[in-house]
Amino acid sequence: MTAPHIGRGRAGRERLRFDGWIAGIGTSSGTRVVLGHWVRSPFGPFTDVMLERKDGHRVLLAPSAQTAHFVAGTYVFDEVRVVPVGVEADRGECTVAAPPLDLRFVTGRRGPVGLLLRAVPGPLAARPAWAVLVAPAAGALLGVRTHGSAGAGRYEWYGAKDLLPVTEARAVYEGEDLGSLAPVEPAVRFGFGSTPRRPCLVSVTTTVALEESRQAVPVR
Repeated sequence: MTAPHIGRGRAGRERLRFDGWIAGIGTSSGTRVVLGHWVRSPFGPFTDVMLERKDGHRVLLAPSAQTAHFVAGTYVFDEVRVVPVGVEADRGECTVAAPPLDLRFVTGRRGPVGLLLRAVPGPLAARPAWAVLVAPAAGALLGVRTHGSAGAGRYEWYGAKDLLPVTEARAVYEGEDLGSLAPVEPAVRFGFGSTPRRPCLVSVTTTVALEESRQAVPVR
């Protein structure tokens, strides 16, 4: 049985759950891209793109006003655009069309970290308590945080279930070729969310606890 995507924690805070994957990609131009592809969420399936330019300008590309409002309330951006976001993935190759961004990347074979994550039962990996327990190892191995405070009084937990290296990527933004694949550095500055320095795709369950004084996000 699939766990519900809306729940309530012990402190009474509304919790929203997002199941999908996150890809973190750096480019030789200095632009870094973080793609979130959510197969199941309180908003239905959707994909959003967080992009930070070399000069530090942070952009959110989201497919609807509702998702843009939620993501921009959780993270920090200098610019928010509502645009169609299309994703096609097949046999390790992913193509993303989110005007003004065109992105293509390829994933390789999973390594030891991916094998270790896949060995953890999915229901356990999705629990916020597990994200807290593995936080020290995630910081040491990948340089990322698995839980912490976000915007608008929210709190997040990231439960990773798999990791694949990104071995190839090409991106064009506003007609500019962003260059070849590179490490995700400097680290992106969207807020709590982070991504490993080495480009990768991580299967994840993200749980977001809303601020107690705020009403739950309406779900249709």
